[in-house]
Order: sequence, then C-alpha cells, then structure tokens
Amino acid sequence: MRCGRYAAIDIGTVTCRMLVVDADESGLHELTREYAITNLGEGVDATGELKPEAIDRVVRAIDGFLAVRDSLSTPNHPVVRTVAVATSAARDARNAADFAARLRERGIELSVIPGSREAALSFSGASIDFSGERLMVVDVGGGSTEVVMGTGGAEPLCAHSFNVGCRRVTEKFLASDPPAPEELAQARAWIREQMASWFADQAKEAALLERVVAVAGTATTVVSIRERMETYDSSRVHKARVSRQDLLEVYEHLAALPLSERMQVVGLDPKRAPVMVAGLLILLEVLDFAGIDAFTVSETDILHGITLAVSHEACEKSCL
Repeated sequence: MRCGRYAAIDIGTVTCRMLVVDADESGLHELTREYAITNLGEGVDATGELKPEAIDRVVRAIDGFLAVRDSLSTPNHPVVRTVAVATSAARDARNAADFAARLRERGIELSVIPGSREAALSFSGASIDFSGERLMVVDVGGGSTEVVMGTGGAEPLCAHSFNVGCRRVTEKFLASDPPAPEELAQARAWIREQMASWFADQAKEAALLERVVAVAGTATTVVSIRERMETYDSSRVHKARVSRQDLLEVYEHLAALPLSERMQVVGLDPKRAPVMVAGLLILLEVLDFAGIDAFTVSETDILHGITLAVSHEACEKSCL
C-alpha cells in the first residue's frame, strides 16, 4: 500500500457518496464521508436514459464533495488521487457519456464499472473486519444488487450482479400508495425469479457461510429505524446484528404506510422513503436464499474497496 490521502466517490442509482482517507501500513483512516440522495437512476429502467435534472442533482452534490475534499488537501497532506465510479444507472443509460463529460469539466474522470467489479470492490471493503470468515456480502443498490461469497481478506470465490435494485423494483411494481399486497407479492416473486438460478448453482458455497454482511443504505437504515435514531450514529450501526425478524418487522411497518407517513418515520431519510420498501424486500429474499436468519451491517463498503485498490495500484506503479 502506498501511503497518502485519497478520495473515493461512488455514484449510485439512488445515492452519491464520497470517502476521504489516509492510507498507511496499518490500513485506512477515515477523515470524512459525504452523502447525498440524488436519484440518478430516476426513470432509467423505463427510458434507458439519465434525466437532465438527475444529472444536475449529481453534479451539484459532486461540487459540494469537491469543496470538502479541497479543504482537506493541504501542502503537507495533499489528496494525491480522486477516483469516481458509477454503477447500475450509468451502466444502463445510453447517455452516460454526457454525464461523464459534465464531471470531466470538474476534473473528475468517471469510471462506469461493470457489476463484477462493483461486487469485488464491495467485498474487499466489507470484509475488512471479518478476516478469515466465510462470508456472503450483499450490496442492495438502486438499480442492482451485488452478492459475493468468499473468505474475508481473500479474493471472492463467486459473485454476481443482479439487475434487481430498490428503485428498479419500485418503478416496476409498487405503483400504489401504500403498495398493494398484490404488488408486493409480484415484486417478491420477480426478485426470487431473478436470483433463484444463481443461488441454486452456489448451494455448496452457501452451505459453508458463517456470516452475511450487508452494506449500503437499505441495510444501514434498518438499524437506524430499529434504534429510532433521530441523528444517524455510524458507530452504533457498524457491525450491528439484524435478525430476519427485525428485518421483517421494519418491512411490514413501512409497507403499510403511505409515503407521506413513511417519510416521517424516525431513522429513515425522507428521500430514501420512496424506495425503502423494495430494498427491504430484496434483503429478505437474499437472507432466505442464504439460509441464514440474520445479517451484520457494515459501514465499510465499496468506497473502502476503491481506496484500497487505488492505494495498492499507486504502490505498484511507484515500485516499477
């Protein structure tokens, strides 16, 4: 690993986030993380294009992130590299190049990464705290869900990126407010259909699992709702255990509420409320396929995976 200060930006279908870390021989040391719900993937599943207003929302968020990054880049400790990746919404959109051009104007070269790379980076970040354990890491995003199995601290043994995400499912199935029982049943059946074949192929590996680790907003929000957090506390969320019963109770509560009331639930970011029910459905299905009745939430995720990869890459280049 090459020591230095790095910034990683993850532009997802629903959220946009930045992590700034110092990397040294002992690992990654977080300086700040920034977060905004920008809904880049709004309507992409139906139209195949990013909306101009969605691109504008992300660009405004990135401008704010870069101001924070620059405030942390000092002569003695400059940010040596900034890496930005985009995932499902940008993969699916015909006009992703237009979006990338907007970021290039700001000095950011965007990488639209395939689902396989997204899965590997999520596993790398999420498994930091679970070295040596047989893990399944699940990352429920807005447009896709990545599921990765392997041993913590090692390369993944198997991974898959499903085109099943909380915004995609919401736009496909959950038109009523609150969602109608038949809509929820159709959504759940579709999620199961998309995932069943891969999980069947990985049955032997799944039988060896010791832990399911869930990353990203759906998983972290379950804890903040359960604990009724008026102010989000990552120290209480990281490594929290969520039983399937806890997950089911949060799902049943939110699914019964109209959006206006869901947005008032303590611990739930109002901007996440429209897609939260679908995210919980996906998590329930993954747990059932895994045959494990609980998951551990991790605040280390793809952002940490990106910074690990970049710092190691910088080290390799410097040693040539």
